[in-house]
Amino acid sequence: MPQLKQLAREIFHATLAAIDIPATMQRKLQRKGALLRCGDTTIDLHHFDKLRVVAIGKAAHAMVDGLTLVLSPFVRLEGVVSAPTAGRKPLAGLKYFVAGHPTPNAESWKAAEAILSLLKKSDEKTLVFFLLSGGASALVELPLDPTQTLEDIQQMHRALVTCGAPIEAINTVRKHISAVKGGRLAAAAPQATKITLAVSDVPVGKESALASGPTLPDPTTVAETKRIIAEYSLLEKFSPALEHWLDKTTMPETPKSDATAFRNSLFLLLLGVDDLFHPAHREAEAKGFVVCCDNTTDEWPVEKASEYLLEQLEALRSTHQGRKVALIADGEVSSPVTGNGVGGRNAAFVLACAEKISGKRIAVLSAGTDGIDGNSPAAGAVADGETLARAQAMGLDPADASKRSDAFTFFSRLGDAIVTGPTGNNLRDLRILMAP
Repeated sequence: MPQLKQLAREIFHATLAAIDIPATMQRKLQRKGALLRCGDTTIDLHHFDKLRVVAIGKAAHAMVDGLTLVLSPFVRLEGVVSAPTAGRKPLAGLKYFVAGHPTPNAESWKAAEAILSLLKKSDEKTLVFFLLSGGASALVELPLDPTQTLEDIQQMHRALVTCGAPIEAINTVRKHISAVKGGRLAAAAPQATKITLAVSDVPVGKESALASGPTLPDPTTVAETKRIIAEYSLLEKFSPALEHWLDKTTMPETPKSDATAFRNSLFLLLLGVDDLFHPAHREAEAKGFVVCCDNTTDEWPVEKASEYLLEQLEALRSTHQGRKVALIADGEVSSPVTGNGVGGRNAAFVLACAEKISGKRIAVLSAGTDGIDGNSPAAGAVADGETLARAQAMGLDPADASKRSDAFTFFSRLGDAIVTGPTGNNLRDLRILMAP
């Protein structure tokens, strides 16, 4: 079984290596002289006096590198880059911010101000590239209510990410409280031509949830926002200043599809769920496994997701008796924070599986493609049928670790935490379940 865990690790790392953002951008953006082809649209760069870039997210640096390769040496970019890490090769003309995630910091606030300032100076002769990837909701933030402080916004973000709501609901609230989300960046430069290029960590069809949809029409409403706040008892978790604003102010609606700012906007998905499934599927098949992909469990609670996926693995093994089988799943499971431990949803998922697979010839891996799992230094964890016995021999209690939201500590002591460091990418979480 240790070999099965190692195979799961190898598939995960091979998948990470296959997701090359600069190469993807060069493939999907074709330039011939001044003509730039983005999907089905061709743009003549000669029509613009200014080319600007706003890059936000965990993949911001890689996306800037890719765009520079496409445009160089045609033009020099001006713009703002906000990411959780510093750029290795800062480019002239770009302002860089090392912002906070999952909670905004002072740099997140400064980045938002810099972006709004840049966009307000953009006219009909300006082309703006928005490079969006996961994590951007925290990496750029500014409240609609100017009386709120950074501390108020930080408290709001912490309340949202720990309340147990699905990411779509969390982003609905963020959009309606923020000055830079829910289409408001597009609205800040209504006359400019805007191209949004996305590395998506959200489900297909829900692209407006990526980065809380700063450049796309927002399908969510004020009424939905109020319902979510009530359903998850969020008001009592917000700061007094935000609570007062929500109570005393008529919350403005976010820009919708009929807003003029979206008439000269283009959205192109660079990398999405298929780009995660395909390399993982190929690598598992190359190792001799019969492979099935399943994205059913997106946003499910960890307990329900672990039970379902393990049942699917057993069904796959029954169908292909005598063959090695692997089930590959993506998406984000829900894991409310119930303690002050160290961990995230990926390690929590593997922890939920550990007792269920005890004594069985099964390995389970779950990890984030961004290399970050909650508040831990790991991407996730891996377990097999021997994990529970090894943990008990070391005096580790999985139930206690789960209660304290301390899954990382549990797997770190076993040597089964998966640590990659920030990858500079962010598609979705990847789960690999294997049986020989």
